[in-house]
Amino acid sequence: MNFCSQCGHKVSLEIPEGDDRKRHVCGSCETIHYQNPNIIAGCLPIHEGKVLLCKRAIEPRHGFWTLPAGFMENGETTEQGALRESWEEARANIDVHGLYTMFNLPQINQVYLFYRGTLSDLNFGAGTESLEVALFSEDEIPWRELAFPVIKKTLKHYFADRVSGEYPIRNEDLIYPKFTHTPDEPQKS
Repeated sequence: MNFCSQCGHKVSLEIPEGDDRKRHVCGSCETIHYQNPNIIAGCLPIHEGKVLLCKRAIEPRHGFWTLPAGFMENGETTEQGALRESWEEARANIDVHGLYTMFNLPQINQVYLFYRGTLSDLNFGAGTESLEVALFSEDEIPWRELAFPVIKKTLKHYFADRVSGEYPIRNEDLIYPKFTHTPDEPQKS
């Protein structure tokens, strides 16, 4: 951030009085600009033991498979955001069964929330952010073509929990060293 969104003057990084970390502060109107983590909400859509995945039509990870998910919008709950993203990316109608996984990724300032649910019908298809949408059984999942580690972890939890029929809420902190590649890809030498 270079300029204040309130008055347009230049901002500087400083620790405001009573705070413990650097913030962007306007030297003119004294507005403190807080930057907070982004919340990504999505669904784990299931139909008869198969999982609905979307092949990404956008970056990052264009052409890789993911669960329908995306950044929350103002004015919606996490569940509403997950359902909206499922509709936008997969044209899927889902009956939600509750929060299933939560991942904190502090190094990229993101929190992922996935709701487990079943497809209400089979009238799904690719939305504008998807190249393709399909149902996969566990042995059909394109494991090496999954877009993000949180997708792989959510799917692994689901297929393990499906054996017992118990689906506890999973909460994990995913801490990766700074990288210029995706954690599932080998580093370039």
